[in-house]
Amino acid sequence: MTDQTSFQTAVTSPNRETKPALWRGWQQRCPNCGTGPLYQAYLKTCDQCDTCGQDLANHRADDGPAYLTILVVGHLLAPVMHVVYFQLRPGPWISILVFSVLCLALTLYLLPRLKGCVIAYQWAKRMYGFSNSV
Repeated sequence: MTDQTSFQTAVTSPNRETKPALWRGWQQRCPNCGTGPLYQAYLKTCDQCDTCGQDLANHRADDGPAYLTILVVGHLLAPVMHVVYFQLRPGPWISILVFSVLCLALTLYLLPRLKGCVIAYQWAKRMYGFSNSV
């Protein structure tokens, strides 16, 4: 199939439900059925859903989840750091230790969930490799 035909199919095909797909992506589940796993490892996407057979290999999440994670973690931690610093006045080593661990924990928690949301959004809007799938 040519790029033009693929583009026309994506444009003429109706979009899928976005909110349920995003919720499934947040739960790290297949955006189509919501029961099959989205990942086979921490961030390694399954090639295909074990339950419904949805092809998941052609997604283009790339750096989007990393940027979203940085944005969210920064917006969550910056006000907390400001309040803690001016209210409690902790020592520099305490600040470094606490906020480094907090930043790492938030990043490791959010990254696969936000990647799932990006993949689910692409699926819902029939972007990239999801244009021809059911």
